[in-house]
Amino acid sequence: MAGRVQDKVTIITGAGTGIGAACFELFAREGATVVGCGRRLAPLEENLAKAEAAGGKGMVVSADLSKVEDADRVVAETVAAYGRVDILVHSASVGWSWSHVSKDSMNDLATTPPDKWNEVIGINLNAAYYMSHGVLQHMLAAGKGAIVNVASISGMVGMPSAHTYCSAKGGVINMTRAMAATYARQGVRANCVCPGYTDTPMIADVMNLFDDETTANYLTPMGRAGLPMEMAYACLFLASDEASYCNGVIMPVDGGTVARQ
Repeated sequence: MAGRVQDKVTIITGAGTGIGAACFELFAREGATVVGCGRRLAPLEENLAKAEAAGGKGMVVSADLSKVEDADRVVAETVAAYGRVDILVHSASVGWSWSHVSKDSMNDLATTPPDKWNEVIGINLNAAYYMSHGVLQHMLAAGKGAIVNVASISGMVGMPSAHTYCSAKGGVINMTRAMAATYARQGVRANCVCPGYTDTPMIADVMNLFDDETTANYLTPMGRAGLPMEMAYACLFLASDEASYCNGVIMPVDGGTVARQ
């Protein structure tokens, strides 16, 4: 069914690549007015051009969402352009590949320097707070809205490394639950999608693990990585009116990985 988020003003963070880019494409295709944001402008503009070529509409904003002033600017520019914010899909984060950019950022706790802890928490948890804080002012005033945070199954189970990443994603999950419990009567729903292994640049270094059938089956019962668009469809459902009674949902989209923990 087309038009599942027709005319909904939707901010999508991390829209330059991976799951965020898939959400940007899908929501535009389903009728939303999309505002994509991310650190790098070039991929955002490329994705906007694709969306517009397919009949979508929207704009893009370059921003570092670990900075509250940038997050506030994204919300302010959205409201200035379109008058409101109906949906937030917060997908922006860093993961395994960030260790190439920032050494020791994906280590275990004992070997994670404090500055790397603060760095990853800033990008993966503080940004989720900044964006939710910004849009809530407008959603609560309007008496309606939907927030979908993209966390990770790493926020649901313990991992042998990337402890800061796991902590941040766990924080996003519980922040989502807290918002769901607080704002439901005021018309704002909050839900969370928790991807498992997903074929994005974030985990490009470990995608070769799925080449071995035994290892692939160990990683997930379905024996394959997920696709960004599979995550985007979960976000679309939770953001749409089809999920009007879904609030505080923590949805693993992981091929069954968490089911056998």
